[in-house]
This record gives sequence, C-alpha cells and structure tokens, in this order.
Amino acid sequence: MKPAIQLHSVTKIFDMIREKQTSLKSAILSFRHARPQKLVAIKELSFTIDHGETVAIIGRNGSGKSTLLRIIGRVYKPTGGSVEVDGRMSTMLDLGAGFHPELTGRENIFFNAAVMGLGTAQVRDKIDQIIDFSELNDFIDTPVKTYSAGMLMRLGFAVAVETDPDILLIDEVLAVGDAAFQEKCYKRIDAFKAAGKTIVFVTHDLEAARAVASRTIWFDKGEVRADGDTQATVKAYLDCRL
Repeated sequence: MKPAIQLHSVTKIFDMIREKQTSLKSAILSFRHARPQKLVAIKELSFTIDHGETVAIIGRNGSGKSTLLRIIGRVYKPTGGSVEVDGRMSTMLDLGAGFHPELTGRENIFFNAAVMGLGTAQVRDKIDQIIDFSELNDFIDTPVKTYSAGMLMRLGFAVAVETDPDILLIDEVLAVGDAAFQEKCYKRIDAFKAAGKTIVFVTHDLEAARAVASRTIWFDKGEVRADGDTQATVKAYLDCRL
C-alpha cells in the first residue's frame, strides 16, 4: 500500500531582497543590480507518513514547520525534490485562507468544497452538518469579512472535517478558538483517528501533541532533528530548550 504522504529529497529556497530603499528612483536603480539573498527553508527532506497516522510537527518559530505543511498541501512548490500524496486532502493552513471576504459563509462553503473537488450535490448533502458543527447558524448568511478570527476558524475547521477527506493538514489555527470549541475539534480529530484517517498538524502546544499524536517530528532550521514516539521526541525538544 502506498504511503499517505511521501517526501523525496524536498528542498525549498526563497529569494529575499532585504535592501531598504529611500526613494522610488534608488529602488529602480538598485533593482537592476540587486542580488537576491537565499533563504533555505527546507533542506533535502525525505520521510513518509502512512495512512492512519496522526503526526505532530513541533519546533521553534522559523524552523520551517509551516513551509513544510504548505508544500505538502500544494500551496508552495518545492525548489527541489517531490511530494506524493495518496488520497483527498483537506487543509487548514491560515485563518480565512480560501475564503472570499465579500461572500457569505454559506457561499464560501460551496466555494471551498468545490476547490477540494466536491460537486454541488455533494455539498448540499453536507452543508447542514458543516453549519451545525461551526455553530455559526446565526451568521452563515453574512459576508465573512464581518467574521472574527474565532468565527473564521470555526467555519474553516467545519469545512475541513465535514467534507470527509482522507488526509487532514492543520497549522496551529485551533489555538484561536475558545476552549469549548477547541475541545469539540479535538474530539473530531479523535474520531478521524478512529476512522483510519491521516492527520498532520503543526503545533506549539506540546500537551496537544502528547494527547493526539503517536508520532512527532521535531523540525529545526529546515531539517528533522528527531522523528518518532511523541513522548520521547517532545522530551528531547524540551531538554534542548532548557
């Protein structure tokens, strides 16, 4: 059986120009001679995640965790190497990502589901479940530009989990929700695990990693420092930070 996610020597390099210009003229003149600085966000990364695994990705800010998740989620194209994904994927990578601010919550559900490959009839079958899970019944027909960060998280998570993906990618956004809704989300994640789904989530909440993930990857400066049992990996990470 193919792995759910497989990375083959993946590298991601960003071009960055850091020179500060004081005028439009100097900016135009310097642009002709500017040499972009290279930021190597991920270095020759190879690993696999099997179907049914729940994997936490931890590490300091700037270590490359979110870049890694965006490469898996096909938001970023790797500079080198390749990624193979086996199954339909749903992502929660940024608050409001994929939502059109002028459209209502209901309209955005149809829009996002279409991006995931679901047809209109399939969305109609699931839309009541999505709205009920989000608990946004009173706001679902208002433009999402009026939504708070917590409301965007509710709608995004509801769309992500109620469209029945094989693989779920989550980047830290659950921290925005209130305690009761966070608990509801983690219960749904437990149900995903029980159903044999694949979950990969970036988190700074080490207790969440311990509670949810059997495997944790510690990412540091674009490379894997440790990959294995969650308790052992979290302990190694904490010992290094002390």
